[in-house]
Amino acid sequence: MLFTKRLGIDLGTSRLRIAVPGRGGTIVVDEPTVVTLSSAENAVLAAGSDAANMVGRTPESVTVVNPMREGVIDDYRIVEALLRYYMGQVIGRFNLVRPEVMIATPAGVTNVEQRAVRDAAEQAGARRPAHLIANPLAAAIGAGVPMGDARGTLIGNLGAGRSEAAVLSLYGVVVWESARVGGQMLTETIAEHVKRRHSLLIGEPTAEELKFASGSAVPVDEPMRAEVRGRDQATGMPRSVAITPNELVPSIQQVLQTFVEVTRSTLERTPPELTADIIDRGMLLTGAAARLQGIDLYLADQIGIPVTIADNAEDAVALGSAEALDNLDIVGPNLLAPESALAGAEAR
Repeated sequence: MLFTKRLGIDLGTSRLRIAVPGRGGTIVVDEPTVVTLSSAENAVLAAGSDAANMVGRTPESVTVVNPMREGVIDDYRIVEALLRYYMGQVIGRFNLVRPEVMIATPAGVTNVEQRAVRDAAEQAGARRPAHLIANPLAAAIGAGVPMGDARGTLIGNLGAGRSEAAVLSLYGVVVWESARVGGQMLTETIAEHVKRRHSLLIGEPTAEELKFASGSAVPVDEPMRAEVRGRDQATGMPRSVAITPNELVPSIQQVLQTFVEVTRSTLERTPPELTADIIDRGMLLTGAAARLQGIDLYLADQIGIPVTIADNAEDAVALGSAEALDNLDIVGPNLLAPESALAGAEAR
């Protein structure tokens, strides 16, 4: 238990991360955003890793639920329960002082979606008002990008449910674009490939493991085969097949092409002065999907600028959210996108 009054939260589609500020920040919670419910009583049976281990293994009396979809809240009640449980683990369940929280959200969320996140956090025990910060800005801060000058920085944040590209300057988001495509779709695409090519049915956990163990965004010279076990589509019997990275490349590139288009659209709307900075500095990748083998090489080839993967790609958003709490006087004016920007996102 940490007796802290400040928490940075990355409320992601696939994982919930909580960080505390100070000396670069520390991740204190990193759990799957999953719960299991009793079908009869609709009561929470397990959460986080305990619930994730049940995916594909539960009887009909138990339902596995992910309360986040494409980066936004899909089930308010469960998200509130998750936040209450894990915030309580960090600050203590009987702490009378409400913690100040900074929650990262996708850059293009609507006012209604923003309100849902803030209300869920406050009902879970956060001090009012809960602060919201755009994912790309939090990721840049967490990755240690110098944000205090007027130079442009291009951030690509590849989450499970949403991919975002944004140009940042002076602690603010200048232009951004997002698509509801991310690591989760990569996982689904790999499972579909194995089904179509090998007539083998595999579950989401197996496809997720295969994505990082054998998946690649570019062809590799010496592909290593990965053995995958599943259920034969025709006979229903257990069977295993060998998968190589190169056979997954076309399917993976098809999904990544959406992020390429998002990045190109962002660059097309970037002021020329900032574009010159980006040509020199390239793009920094954050998010769990940045771990995919060869993704930096593929994106650099498609976009035409250098691409670097952040050292703490998976944790950058949570760490940046926590650090922003220590710099509210600087970051504060840029925490929420202007109303006009939100209206523009909804129109698109």
